This record gives sequence, C-alpha cells and structure tokens, in this order.
Amino acid sequence: MKNIRVGTIFGIPFYLNPSWFFIFAFVTFNYGGDFARFPQLNGITPWLLGLITALLLFSSVLAHELGHSLVAMTQGIKVKEITLFLFGGLANLEEESKTPLQQFLIAIAGPFVSFLIWGMLTITGGIFDLPLPVNAIIYTTASVNLILAIFNLIPGLPLDGGNILKAVVWQITGNANRGVIFASRVGQIFGWVAVIAGILGTINILPVGNFWTLLIGWFLLQNAGNSAQSATVQETLAQYKAEDAVMVNSPIISAQLTLRELANQYIIGQNKWQRFLVTDENANLLGAISVDDLKLINTSDWNITSVKELTKPIPTTSIINSNQSLLEAAKQLETMGLKELAVVSENQGLIGLLEKTSILSFLQQKKVSWANNTTI
Repeated sequence: MKNIRVGTIFGIPFYLNPSWFFIFAFVTFNYGGDFARFPQLNGITPWLLGLITALLLFSSVLAHELGHSLVAMTQGIKVKEITLFLFGGLANLEEESKTPLQQFLIAIAGPFVSFLIWGMLTITGGIFDLPLPVNAIIYTTASVNLILAIFNLIPGLPLDGGNILKAVVWQITGNANRGVIFASRVGQIFGWVAVIAGILGTINILPVGNFWTLLIGWFLLQNAGNSAQSATVQETLAQYKAEDAVMVNSPIISAQLTLRELANQYIIGQNKWQRFLVTDENANLLGAISVDDLKLINTSDWNITSVKELTKPIPTTSIINSNQSLLEAAKQLETMGLKELAVVSENQGLIGLLEKTSILSFLQQKKVSWANNTTI
C-alpha cells in the first residue's frame, strides 16, 4: 500500500505509512485504558485523552524528524519527505552530507530535539499544579521523548547513533563508505541481540524482551544489512574508473558515413541499437543520432546525406570524463535519471557508452575474478 500524504511542513511533504494507523490505534486504546482507571474520568473522556496522548507522542516523533530535516536544509540538502510508520519516522534526504561534521550535526539534531522536549515537559510538570490526568499526559509524553532520544543514540545504523558513529569513522578514515559499513555491522549486532531477547522474552526464558523487541530487532537487521550492502557496492565502485565499465562494442559511428551506409552496416537486420554516438575524423565526440532521425530524410537522399548533418549535440549532463570514478558515474545516472552516459577522455576523445546494465555486468565480472583469486 502507498504512503498517504497528509500535508506539508516547512516545505517538506509529510506522509503516513498505512502501518502507522495500526500503531496509532493501539497506542490510543492502550493509554485510553490507563486513563479509565482515574475515578474522576468517565464516558468517552479517557479515550479522548488517550487519543490526545497518541497525537502528542507521534507529534514528538515528527518533531524528532524535523530536527534532522531542518539541519539538513541549512546545509543545502533537500528533504524529499518525512514519513511516519510502524517503528517511528524517517526523513528522506535527497543526498548525503559532504563532510563528517555535517553528517554528525544532522544525526544529533533528532535526539537533541527529543531531549529538549523531554526537558521542557518535565520542567512544566514540576512547576505547575496541573490536574492529575493532564500531568499524566505530560509525564508520558516527556518519558517517550527521553526513550526516543536514548534509543536513537544506540551506535548502529539505521539509528541516529549509527549515523553519529559513521561520522566518527568517516572523520578518522577519511572514507564515508567505511563509516557506513562499520556502523551497519554494529547495527546488525544490536539487531541480533534484540531478536534473540525478543524470542527468549516472549517464551519467558528472559525477564526482558517481547514481541515488539523482536520486531524492532528484525527492523534493525533488515535496514543495517541493506546499508552495509549499499556501502560495500559504493566502496567497490569508487575503486574503478568510468572507462572500466564501458560497454564492449559501444554504438559508435563516424560522422563521415552516409545515411545509407549507416542503415546497411548498423541498422538493417540488427535492431540492436536505436541510438548511435557520432565521432569526427579525430574520434572526438560530436553528438548522437537516432534511428528515428533517418525518417526525416527521404530514402532516395540517403546516399548523399551524411550522418553529421543529422547529428544532435549531447547535453553535458550525459557526458562523463573517463578518469572519474565509477561511483560518480553511477550517481550521475541515478540523480539525473539517465539511461546512459558517453564516456570521453580529457581531450574529448570518445571511449564508449556507459549504462547501468554495463556497470552491473562489470560488478558481476569482478565478483567472478575475486572468487577465482580466492580459490587460487
């Protein structure tokens, strides 16, 4: 099921995952039952107070994610959305921080907001003589914020403490991916501890742990594993250059060809390529021509019309220098929403075409190579 958009906060789209409604109803009725124990409360009043408590608790989670988001925005990083779901909330950032310090500031902002709310509510409850039910709501909301802050400081991804640990390792090693891998492994350790504690607690072997502990552990394992895998791939891509994964037999043709020669030699009976990169006599990139472009010229004129006449320039966003890392190439493909990149040397000599499929094929080949080396 798709996330449901409920509004915009500080220009950030705000969504609710369908799983959120389950936990919201559970929290509402759980606290409503607690308020029903107050003798002065009757009718639907306890359940209304339970609803208010649930709203305050999830508002706290939202405030926590806004803390991350607003600090990210001060760094020029766009926040795609904030989503509340079964296990809390998530601020989806468009890009990573550029320095360890920026990463640390974004990560610590959420727990800082939660500690701040806890402190303010604790002081408020201590100073003012409030009715018992109201004081209970304040105490509960303050306690949840304290737990939210402390829990998120566990030093393992995907928690905030994991991002703080990532920033520290990044600062020490100078490598962001190593920080992610290390923090992910720590997150997996905590995940396994939570899963085991949840299982043993559920069957009453341990005094701590329950079904929710098991679910949280599973959540940590899944997300930490994904983070580690992604960082490992990025670490691998960073070791190679864009030219290393260029497609074999890339669709490159000379601008001197006639349209008839292009059709006979590269199109008719092949149907492999619908677009070709065009080079001049010095093998420098001129642009590209598509099969559909040939329809603009009458077939009787194909013998006297050169490819150069129909060549269209390629946007600079679709070109990458051969010496740039394969990781930079992959990010350019992803962020620009491109299917391919033309790889050129420093003097604009065309080396070939780079696609996502060619990057994946290259990674698979390297895995085979590593396996062979290990066997030897």
